[in-house]
Amino acid sequence: MTHLTSHVLDATAGIPAAGVTLTLAHRGGATVDTATTDADGRASLGPDLLADGDYTLTFATGAYFRARGVPSFHPEVVVTFTVGGEAHLHVPLLLSPFAYSTYRGS
Repeated sequence: MTHLTSHVLDATAGIPAAGVTLTLAHRGGATVDTATTDADGRASLGPDLLADGDYTLTFATGAYFRARGVPSFHPEVVVTFTVGGEAHLHVPLLLSPFAYSTYRGS
């Protein structure tokens, strides 16, 4: 069982990406939770214990950049991952208007 956190950084501006909406869902299924990044670009999603299985974490990146008047290429970033018994998962996103990078954090 797992708890999920995320941290979104705006690599172009060199600041945390505050106000990004995240949606956690079962892969191909129902939404589990939604959250918005705080002033430090951080968010916590889901129940305290996230069941094993496949999930998607969708970051509303287009809305983030539109709110700042910055043109961007990706309307959203979707990260698909498998939960398999971890106590905690951290899914960070390094973001720019035309590229992104993610990895399994700690």
